[in-house]
Amino acid sequence: MNKISEAFENKKAFIPFITGGDPSLDVTKKLILAMQEAGADLIEVGIPFSDPIAEGPVIQEADERALAAGWTLDKLFDMIKEIKDEIHIPMVFMTYVNPIFTYGKEKFMQRSVECGMAGVIVPDVPFEEKGELSGVCKEYGIELVSLIAPTSHERIKMIAKEAEGFLYCVSSLGVTGVRKQITTNIGEMIEKVREVTDIPCAVGFGIAEPGQAKEMASLSDGAIVGSAIVKIVAKYGEDCVPYVAEYVKKMKAAVEEAGK
Repeated sequence: MNKISEAFENKKAFIPFITGGDPSLDVTKKLILAMQEAGADLIEVGIPFSDPIAEGPVIQEADERALAAGWTLDKLFDMIKEIKDEIHIPMVFMTYVNPIFTYGKEKFMQRSVECGMAGVIVPDVPFEEKGELSGVCKEYGIELVSLIAPTSHERIKMIAKEAEGFLYCVSSLGVTGVRKQITTNIGEMIEKVREVTDIPCAVGFGIAEPGQAKEMASLSDGAIVGSAIVKIVAKYGEDCVPYVAEYVKKMKAAVEEAGK
């Protein structure tokens, strides 16, 4: 089983996000394999949800496209399980607590393990309530990835102390989406984390250009990109795979630059 820390071993990690089932499950399958090939170190697969509170319009629309195309959680699990043996980098689900509980948390974790997932990110479970999921995650060996936000301040150390896998550092207030510039003092956030743990920290929300990816990766252990990739998927639909692969290559090269 791939463990998340492998994505960061002796290198800065590039972490792309795609919405599972957008524009179709077949394309999602091709995207996962193509992004791995293009140099992704860890892949986040978003689980479509009708009320994704942390997402901006780009990912909300991707969720709607996937749901309209007949996506179901079972079909997503089945598809990832089909390619599990071809995937040699860690993958994590990005989801909300509602889909996990609706599906049944034991069954959700069991199926995640069956399809080779290493972890899960659940933005709407605050640190104080993570007990709702941490027990069942531990039981199945799925790492529950924590998020820290620019507003976390005194909570950063508290969250970091118990973090697993990697810490998802949210670069900007508000929802996901491409930002012209990232003004948060990421360096300061990472310093607070480093006072209590050496867990890898990757920065997400707002990164779209190679320059931003390089800058964020130079301050942390990696860069996460979602909306910019989902926009490419939206633009090219069924033909998006080579365009996404090209973008991932470019972003991975920028992140590698940061590590030199």
